[in-house]
Amino acid sequence: MRQMLIAFLLLFTAPTWAETRDPTNHFFQPKFGDFKAELDAAKQQGKKGIFMFFEMDECPFCERMRATVLNQAEVQDAYRAQFLLYPMDVNGDTEMTDFQGNHTTEKAFAFSHRVRATPTLLFFDLDGKLITRHTGPTKDPAEFLLLGKYVAEGAYASQPFTKYKQGK
Repeated sequence: MRQMLIAFLLLFTAPTWAETRDPTNHFFQPKFGDFKAELDAAKQQGKKGIFMFFEMDECPFCERMRATVLNQAEVQDAYRAQFLLYPMDVNGDTEMTDFQGNHTTEKAFAFSHRVRATPTLLFFDLDGKLITRHTGPTKDPAEFLLLGKYVAEGAYASQPFTKYKQGK
């Protein structure tokens, strides 16, 4: 009986830890650089669109997002179910093909989408059209999950994210 009581107390007093995984391997997909082809893959996989995380080296807010939000297993699983996910370096010279088939670099692509601060979170529909922009970090995993739900449900078409959050 005493052992059962101790086990019961440990169950309710032990801290609950969320599972964390490295975001590079468990959140983001490998980047091949042809986003026109990535749109086709997203369609074939039944995704809602493509998510891009624009970041730069030594950005403390980007690092915080990676360390406290993008590393959460629940976040990774929820986003991977709905979107193809790619990191983008706003200063990157890596060559890529944009959604229209034009050759560019990550830096030029970021500039063309008015990415001026990091992190900037962009969601594109299956036609490569920008549908949602969130500049700056989310405050926590719950807000990031809500942002993904906002896009996946199509709520972006009728209201801004701030209004959507207020209704939840």
